[in-house]
Amino acid sequence: MKNLENEHSELEAANTSSTASVSPRKPASFFQERPPQVMEVAPQLLRHQTRRDVLLFGMGAIAAVAGGGFLLPQATLESLGIIHENKSWRKKEWLLNRALRIDDDVAEALYSRNRLVPTYTKSQITPLRNNYNGATPDPSYIPEWHLTLEGLASGLSVSLNIRSLLASFRVHEQITRLVCVEGWSAIAWWAGLRFDDLLSAYPPMSQAKWARLESSVNLGPWRNPDPYFVSLDLSTARHPQTLLATHLNGKPLTVEHGAPLRLVAPVKLGLKNIKAITRITYTKDEPADYWAKRGYSRYDGI
Repeated sequence: MKNLENEHSELEAANTSSTASVSPRKPASFFQERPPQVMEVAPQLLRHQTRRDVLLFGMGAIAAVAGGGFLLPQATLESLGIIHENKSWRKKEWLLNRALRIDDDVAEALYSRNRLVPTYTKSQITPLRNNYNGATPDPSYIPEWHLTLEGLASGLSVSLNIRSLLASFRVHEQITRLVCVEGWSAIAWWAGLRFDDLLSAYPPMSQAKWARLESSVNLGPWRNPDPYFVSLDLSTARHPQTLLATHLNGKPLTVEHGAPLRLVAPVKLGLKNIKAITRITYTKDEPADYWAKRGYSRYDGI
């Protein structure tokens, strides 16, 4: 009995000594990384949660496909093997197009003439692609070229040739980047008259908010006539970096790049930078746009 009591006393003394030798751990600071917490979950509960998550995910995926199917055109549904007559596709197409235009509306609301795009040096100039739709126009149109202005405050229609434009307006130069919707871009040295100067010399009617720019020499892939036209808001037309360009890299424009007059609006994507302009018509309401009619954005700002 005495031996047991002695052993018990010795064990308590050892534990007390061991505890005293270990310094208490300081509490971790708020920003100190903490070790991961170990959580124990019963296997039955884990299996139940996993099955439930899979079922919920599957139900959500089916609902998304079923709901999204109502927004797909009939041809797409048939190609996916889904038999569903989408009779109200026109209304849903309008809804989707409205959603896509939200970005345009926000960009237009935030637009400011004080925001300038970057400019570059001549050493940074890069090659510029010829982006006519399949074929370069024949240069025979250039000698008879003229620019027609309509929708003016005077009520008149004005016709200008390239000589009168160069003689009547100051030429401005800028080196800016042209950004194409296809994903490529190029830095080019442009020269020409400011669109704003043309607006000052030949003011549009007071209600005008838009300009329709037309090109009569754009060609389709098989050299079929494919007239190109764009809509441009007058706020962009009046931007100090928006040019009606006559020169590229110090030389008169060639037919590949829109001779003798093209739009250079570096705050817009390249598809708005129409080549070989022949007519500018000012309108109160937004005019039709070549690519907007084919499902692209109408604003096309960058």
